[in-house]
Amino acid sequence: MPRLTDARKELRRTQITDAAVRCFSRNGLERTSIADITAESGLSTGSIYAHYRNKADLVRAAAREMLHRRADTIGEYAAADVPPDPDELLSRLTAAIDPVQARVGVQTWSEATTDPAVHDIVVDATDRMRAMLHDCVTAWLVKVEHHEPAPARERATPIAHRIMALYQAELLYTALRTPTEETAP
Repeated sequence: MPRLTDARKELRRTQITDAAVRCFSRNGLERTSIADITAESGLSTGSIYAHYRNKADLVRAAAREMLHRRADTIGEYAAADVPPDPDELLSRLTAAIDPVQARVGVQTWSEATTDPAVHDIVVDATDRMRAMLHDCVTAWLVKVEHHEPAPARERATPIAHRIMALYQAELLYTALRTPTEETAP
């Protein structure tokens, strides 16, 4: 059997993680089995286990992947010549919410209350996202509002907290909508 290149391994991991996210969204974290993920991905059980030890590994990978996607977007905003103001930042973030990822995110938050490994991932992801939001708001205060960097960092803290809270509220709202509401015109 030919060996997989690193790029091919990464593509396979993404294929598995994406299938797991779809299953978690549809069935819930608890009710999703490796067999469900195998069927959704079109891969063999052995292939799944070659990349992930267990379902908990997949939950962690899905959480990391969702954060990575948000990190890339927020990093681009902060690096822009004219970073978005806080209202525009929140508007862009909420407009980009994927209902499937929102449902998995909320389920992951729930799991975090009883599973220490998932708890650590959620706390880390939340802290990292808040830090990225803080950097973006700081960049806006410095580049657009012409604040000095040190006071801008201080002033950005409560603003980033509010953006994070409103974003999380929108994630929850999106996760609770029914599929019919999602497709309604």
